[in-house]
Amino acid sequence: MPQTVCSGTMFTSSSGFSPHLACAEPGEEEAPQEGPGPGACLADGPPITSASLDTLIHNLVPTADYYPEKAYVFTFLLSARLFIPPPELLARVCELCIKQQQLDQSPLDTAKVRKFGPKILQLLTEWTETFPSDFRDEKMVGHLKDIVHRIAPCDEAYWKTLNQVLQKLSQRLALMSQGEESILKVSLNASSISDKLVAFKTKPPHIQKDMLSICNDPYTLAQQLTHVELEHLSHIGPEEFVQAFVQKDPLDGTQPCFGDQKKKTFNLEAYVRWFNRLCYLVATEICMPAKKKQRAQVIEFFIDVARECFNIGNFNSLMAIISGMNMSPVSRLKKTWGKAKTAKFFILEHQMDPTGNFYNYRTALRGAAHRSRTANSNRERIVIPFFSLLIKDIYFLNEGCANRLPSGHVNFEKFVELARQVREFMTWKKVECPFEEDRAILHYLHTAPIFSEDGLYLASYESESPENQVEKDRWKALR
Repeated sequence: MPQTVCSGTMFTSSSGFSPHLACAEPGEEEAPQEGPGPGACLADGPPITSASLDTLIHNLVPTADYYPEKAYVFTFLLSARLFIPPPELLARVCELCIKQQQLDQSPLDTAKVRKFGPKILQLLTEWTETFPSDFRDEKMVGHLKDIVHRIAPCDEAYWKTLNQVLQKLSQRLALMSQGEESILKVSLNASSISDKLVAFKTKPPHIQKDMLSICNDPYTLAQQLTHVELEHLSHIGPEEFVQAFVQKDPLDGTQPCFGDQKKKTFNLEAYVRWFNRLCYLVATEICMPAKKKQRAQVIEFFIDVARECFNIGNFNSLMAIISGMNMSPVSRLKKTWGKAKTAKFFILEHQMDPTGNFYNYRTALRGAAHRSRTANSNRERIVIPFFSLLIKDIYFLNEGCANRLPSGHVNFEKFVELARQVREFMTWKKVECPFEEDRAILHYLHTAPIFSEDGLYLASYESESPENQVEKDRWKALR
């Protein structure tokens, strides 16, 4: 069935994160494991499992002789927004830099600042490149300019670096805005045909449009679906996974809700809407033809499209197609299914079977991920996960493990696992689609009219008459 952002199914140890991850039970005391200073972030230091927020911020701040591991920078910048808004975090980082490097004194220690300068610029560059949406807030840009202004007297090259960072940031934010506007435009243009299917079915054939008249090659349609998927993925920032699940802190009951949460998860929610649209589009295409033979042909066509999606590594479109074909208005068409060759469909259903917490799918996903890591071409690098399940895994990782331990420390081990899952997704989304665009097919996918649920039932009953009293009553109500 069409997906929602959060599912209500409990996770198991096969949900994609380590079963050894320590999650304190309510009321259970856990020994504080304060990170041993900056050394915890270096390759030869012990990993941090928990620490105070202040310690974690200190570990983020570079010095003349220290720079945090890249993995730590990503993990903390991703998770810190659950405890402190990004502008406040950057302000804290700048304050520590000013204090540690004595940047508020005159004259500056030029030799010391020249060792420190490249490191703080590296941190700011990583921040702008990985979480550019944070810098939509003017306060962020202000803090960035301020810290560079303080170190620039020691080396004029710092101004040049700042200008390059700001230029790339501006370009990235502009592209993000254009992408969001494009997605919004597509959503607004997507229309819904009348639920009164009888009137539509009586139109002359040359007026009607359907998928097979636009594209009758399963591989081509699978390629174009992959275009849509990768376009959506390219706009989803890592911070959206965290913003989607901002919870009340159980220790103090406050809601760390910083700014417009709806806007901060816009791309993630748009991607979920696309999945639902594809489900309903598949169901609409199957229910729309008046003749049983034509409906069977459409079923067989989408089975082949789903198989090609599986071969490509596009599991999200695969699951949307299977979900659309399993919707009740479609699955009840027994005479139509009897006409169709469905052996391949049952094989695909087995691959996406939810049994064992989607064990078969997770095995296939690991295979696709391995192929992607060793690939020599973008075609082999494509991995598009079943997005609803990825969201569910992250949701229950968040729900199953507290953000803070009873000691008040941040449960950093939890966020290391969260970052691992998000980082893997970020690798997959960077793949450029190797297939040539077909604008006619893409336009149809985005704008083709689709039935509502009631419309699908009405179309289904018009195709094959109700078989029991419940169906007859519903058909009567819909008419």
